[in-house]
Amino acid sequence: MCLAVPGKVLDIEERDGTRMATVDFGGVVKEVCLEYVPDLQVGEYAIVHVGFALQRLDEESARQTLALFEELGLLQEEFGDPWEAAVASGAGDGAAAGAGGAPAAAPGDGATEAIR
Repeated sequence: MCLAVPGKVLDIEERDGTRMATVDFGGVVKEVCLEYVPDLQVGEYAIVHVGFALQRLDEESARQTLALFEELGLLQEEFGDPWEAAVASGAGDGAAAGAGGAPAAAPGDGATEAIR
């Protein structure tokens, strides 16, 4: 699931002509593009979706939303370590997955023959 998550702008810089920010999402820090909210300033909050700040948000609303997301486990789902999640789900045990997490090919199923 992809959520629009509120975050606090920690730092702003221009990179290759694009306004970028370092944003804190309740302890998780990510890089975010500010091109859709060009007047956003350090210390302000924004709703961020797929790496783009979409809208300014007041601090109280941001804090309440982050607390609710944390309580529901949505922040871990959105920002958690994908490798850790794969191991927790059993996909990382090597028994059911081949290289890159793809299902292992069974002998005679045609998958290995198609690669040759």
